[in-house]
Amino acid sequence: MQQVGSSTTDNFLLHHLNSSECGSETSAEPRKSKARAQKESADLSRMRPNVSFYVFYLLLLGLGVACMTCVCYWITQWRGGFAWDGTHQQFNWHPALMVTGLVVFYGYGAVLYRVPLTWGQNKLPWKLLHATLMLLALLLSIVGLCAVFGFHYAENIPNVYSLHSWIGIAATALFALQWVVGAVAFLLPCSPTSLRKLLKPAHVWLGGSILSLSIMACISGINEKLFFALKGGANSSAAYSSLPPEAVFANSLGVLIVAFGLVVLLILSIRRWQRPESMPAEVVYSPLHQDDN
Repeated sequence: MQQVGSSTTDNFLLHHLNSSECGSETSAEPRKSKARAQKESADLSRMRPNVSFYVFYLLLLGLGVACMTCVCYWITQWRGGFAWDGTHQQFNWHPALMVTGLVVFYGYGAVLYRVPLTWGQNKLPWKLLHATLMLLALLLSIVGLCAVFGFHYAENIPNVYSLHSWIGIAATALFALQWVVGAVAFLLPCSPTSLRKLLKPAHVWLGGSILSLSIMACISGINEKLFFALKGGANSSAAYSSLPPEAVFANSLGVLIVAFGLVVLLILSIRRWQRPESMPAEVVYSPLHQDDN
């Protein structure tokens, strides 16, 4: 009888334990489902800004290609193409290189850190790519200035007398200063953290200012070129005021350049598109040997 009672008690305890385990598993399933739903919601909320970013990023890439294509088409279709012989064909390198370097490549380099694919990865390759794009843009701009100065010297034309030239040289000079200071402060391992913290806001602000100056220089340069080239008269092309096809096309190029700059500034201004580690309360901008993330 005692053995039978013990067996009954054991069976009751085993049944009670199994019921408790089943109850805990049953109660755990809603918690797991809730956690899964929260994770999916968080992933979706993170994807939304990424999708909207890539819409504007693809628009930016398309506008940049359109700017470079249109300036080259303008030069080859109406201005006689390119050469490096002191003639107007040498001058034609100036608008092509300034638009390509000082606006398009500069804008591409400026938004590089906003691309979500670069987040959560080693920052060193992207820092080097950013510096390389900016250096290429600076070199193209310098060659573009050399083209116009060489043409002016060959034709005995005065230099640096127009507002367009003042703005363009100021933008290029600030760009060169920005690149050198940025390379020293953010790429050299010996740069102190305090210096990087001090320079980073100025680096960001000056970057947007240089882009704005570059756009102003390109717009005023296109306008100036059209005024000089389209004077009208019996032995020349139609006057600018009559809006011949070249004027319409060049004006449209100016509109594309402005649109490109506005999209760049928009991408840079939206806070949720910043690289996460660059936001406040995150890790301070680090030099080469400290960028593990």
